[in-house]
Amino acid sequence: MCKVIAIANQKGGVGKTTTAVNLGIGLAEEGKRVLLVDADPQGSLSISLGYKEPDKLDVTLVDIIELLVNEEDVPAGYGVIHHKERVDLIPSNIELSCVEISLVNVMSRELVLRSFMEQVKHNYDVVIIDCMPSLGVMTVNALACADSVLIPVQAAYLPVKGLQQLIKTIYTVKRRLNPKLEIEGILLTMVDHRTNYAKEIVLEVNDAYGKTIPVFPIEIPLSVRAAEISQVGTSIYDYDPKGKAAFAYTALTKEVLNQMEG
Repeated sequence: MCKVIAIANQKGGVGKTTTAVNLGIGLAEEGKRVLLVDADPQGSLSISLGYKEPDKLDVTLVDIIELLVNEEDVPAGYGVIHHKERVDLIPSNIELSCVEISLVNVMSRELVLRSFMEQVKHNYDVVIIDCMPSLGVMTVNALACADSVLIPVQAAYLPVKGLQQLIKTIYTVKRRLNPKLEIEGILLTMVDHRTNYAKEIVLEVNDAYGKTIPVFPIEIPLSVRAAEISQVGTSIYDYDPKGKAAFAYTALTKEVLNQMEG
């Protein structure tokens, strides 16, 4: 049984892509078959996995969506790249922003990605979708085909403030498009444990949301090494295996595994 996890937050720079890479590769290390889907026109996930010029890739999520919109078959394995750290990737590039605009006129536009997921899910144990930093059509598509949504939030005032709109959107999608959608949890990222400010934000998130929405007990620490992995095209486990961020992402992976198997 495959689990589809959307990683979403309309605020940029909160650690979505870093979380997608390290959770996906962490689950692959645990023996899971993992597909990572880059649903961001900036191609951050593709770049972070070493594909520095996603605009030059032959096939991306854009081509897959165009086939789906035209009601054409998507060939098996179409667009899938096998990464050295045992995950598969469907990359993306800037053309996805044009596709998002064109989807506005498509019938059942929120469900285009779901039809693709139904075709590929049987090949994987986990699919992780890295959403763009907006609540546009592509993000709604990701939420409409996901089993759960993981919400990375930087431990700072403005990102936390923006949570309300995202949670409202998630519940709207659950009510109208995807009754099975659940919130996997809020994941606090870039937490600087040396400051009282970060500690206050962590407490505030737990107080405001902890009673109704799961908040992961794991916090991803502020780490220069974690920020550097997008440049080297590898995971934190390969780049800095003994660092505090690797330790935190290993704990997150185990937490998600427990939820899958529980």
